[in-house]
This record gives sequence, C-alpha cells and structure tokens, in this order.
Amino acid sequence: MTDHTGNHAVRNDPNLSRSIVLVTCIFFLWGLSYGLLDVLNKHFQEAMHINKADSGILQVAYFLAYFVIAVPAALFNQRYGYKRGLIAGLVLFATGALLFIPALSISSFVCFVASLFILACGLGFLETTANPYISQLGEQRYAEKRLNLAQAFCGLGTVIGPLIGGALFFGQETATITAASHNLVLQVYVWIAVFVVLLAGVIAKTTMPAISNAGQTPQAYRSLLAHPGYMTGVLAQFLYVAAQVGVGAFFINYATEAGVGLGSQNAAWLLSMAMFLFMAGRFIGTFSLGFLSPTKLLAVSALSCLALSMVVIVGQGYLAIGALTLIFFFMSIMFPTIFSLSINGLGDKTKIGSSLLAMAVSGGALYPYAMGYIADHYGTSAAYTLPLISFAFILGFAMTQEKLGMPNPAVSQG
Repeated sequence: MTDHTGNHAVRNDPNLSRSIVLVTCIFFLWGLSYGLLDVLNKHFQEAMHINKADSGILQVAYFLAYFVIAVPAALFNQRYGYKRGLIAGLVLFATGALLFIPALSISSFVCFVASLFILACGLGFLETTANPYISQLGEQRYAEKRLNLAQAFCGLGTVIGPLIGGALFFGQETATITAASHNLVLQVYVWIAVFVVLLAGVIAKTTMPAISNAGQTPQAYRSLLAHPGYMTGVLAQFLYVAAQVGVGAFFINYATEAGVGLGSQNAAWLLSMAMFLFMAGRFIGTFSLGFLSPTKLLAVSALSCLALSMVVIVGQGYLAIGALTLIFFFMSIMFPTIFSLSINGLGDKTKIGSSLLAMAVSGGALYPYAMGYIADHYGTSAAYTLPLISFAFILGFAMTQEKLGMPNPAVSQG
C-alpha cells in the first residue's frame, strides 16, 4: 500500500473489475427507481383519485429520505466500510419494495408513501456509498470516467423506468382500474426486490477492495463555512435538484392537459424520451467542454431552461410539450457542472465537500407538493414558475463563477 487511501492496493486487487460492475448495477437501480417515480405520481392520481398536491407527496417522501439517511449512511460507511454500506442500502431498498405488498393490498396511499420512504432511504444510503466508492475503485486519473460510465447506466434506468410504468400502470383506461393497476405496480416492485436481494447476496460473497473513509469529522464539515462560493454552490445544487424533480413530477399531467389528445400511457412514453434526451445531454455536454468553459456551459444551459420554462408557462399544444421535453436536455449537465465548480479550490476538503453536495439531492423534496397545489388551483402550467426560479438562481451562480475567473474543472459526477 503506497498511501493512506490504499490506491496502490486497490489497483492490484484481482476483484476490482467485478466490484466496479456490481457497483454500476446499483447506479442502474436508482435510475430505474427514479424513472418509475414520476409515473407513479400520475398513476395514483387516477387509481386513488387524489389531487396533484397529494400525489406530490410521493416525491417529497422520496427525496426527504435522502436528507434523513445521508449522515447516518456516511457514519456507517466510516465505521464499517463501503461494502457493508452497499449491503445495508440494498436491504433497506428491498424492505421498502416488499412493504408495497401490504400497502397496495389495502389500497392505502399513506402506507404506500411510508413504504416508498423506506425504499428511498435505501437508495439514499446506496448513493452516499456508491458515489465515493466507485471513484476510488482504481486509478484516480480514471475516477471521472468510472463515474460517468456508472451515471450512464443510471441514465439508462431513468429511460427504462417510464417505459415499464407506461406499459403496465396505464394499460387499462377504465373506471375500474384500481385493483388491476395496483397489482401490476406490485409485481414490478416485487421483481425489483428479488433482483436487489440477489445483488446483495452476490456483493456479500464477493471480496471487494477496502478503502479508507477517514477524515470526515464534524470539525472538517464546519470548516467549509469559510468558503462562501462553496456554500452558494450547495444552494445552487439543492435548487437544481428541486427543479429537476419538479419538472418531471408533473410532466405526464402537463402533457395530457395540453389539448393534443395524449393519454397517460403515451405521455409516460414521452417522459421516457425526455429522459433519453437527459442522458444524451450528459454526453454532448461533456464533449462541449472542449469548446466552452464549465461556467459558460452552465450559463447557456440555465438560460435555455429559463426560456423554455416561459414557453411551458404561457404556451400550449405541441410547442409547449416540446419545450418541456427539451428542458430535460439542457438540465442534464447542471448537476455535474455545479458539483465540479463548487468543489474547485477546496484542496484537502474536497472529499467532505463532495459528501455535502451529495446531500443536496434532498432538494427534490422542495417543490412537488407546492407545484401540485399550484396545479390544482391555477393549472399545471402555472406550477412551472417554481422551476423557473431555480434556473434563474443557477444562471446567477454561473455568472458569478465566471466573473471570479474560476478555472475549468473537469465535469464530475451527476
């Protein structure tokens, strides 16, 4: 072992490739779970006859779980290591998925939300563990490539999720769909739970590299307060995730209400196309960094989202639906670009800075209920004023970073 991180030992670990594959499978899992979430939002509106504000509680519970579990997960990883952290996260994930059985059997939305919260705690545990772990599974100079590859599989999951949901959750457009559609939701999550349990078993039996997670002390976290640019970046990240989740949460509602005759199933498939644009945007955005600085790329993306949001708010028909779909493309580079700009210049505080930015994923709990309330009382298009506020803040953050003359850090994770 050549240094305190154990990088030399990790590079020579014979199980390294297998470990990377297993961790990448976990990235796919949370992409699939998130892709299903926005479809579930519309499904419960139809199957349980709840309003949009109440359906937004699904996203609130899902992303609130990330905030609740992030610190306990980090402490668990520090004490027991990343491998046990992955297993613990998968166990929580499977437990939440299996709790869908009683929740949907009694057709209780409250019980389902509780089950989803436990499932999301598992996902938050996994994300807190897998992001730093995969970045250290091998040579540091290839860390970003490993993260980008893993995130590509996460993006694939977000594309497949709406396809599954659209095909199964909205297959029967009748007034008596509740029991049948709940049964299909149940089957999907039971099969996911089976896969998760099998994956946990494989990880438990696989010898995986042990990597140090030392140095993440409360004092170290407090020292970040001395970096105002960093804290602004955390807020920008928080608001970005709020916008991303809000845009997706009521996408199907918006598409079906745009006056072009789209049903919920076709709208779910259109959401899958939007997720594909999101995934493609990551690759195109990374390529664009050869021509644009990260601050300029972020500013262009935020300005594009601002303009498209205005079309969504005041427009109608296919033009407005197209604008909403394109927002996903321009949002795609925001998380990784804000991430890299925020940690730039942190030096030996980079690792703890990264962990706090990961906690900003909890911003997804901010908008859904409020957007649902606005949609119920003033129309779904009006609800998109909230993501517009986020994009305006992100534009300001990018312009501020540009004026500061920040170096051009490579795009990190997303």
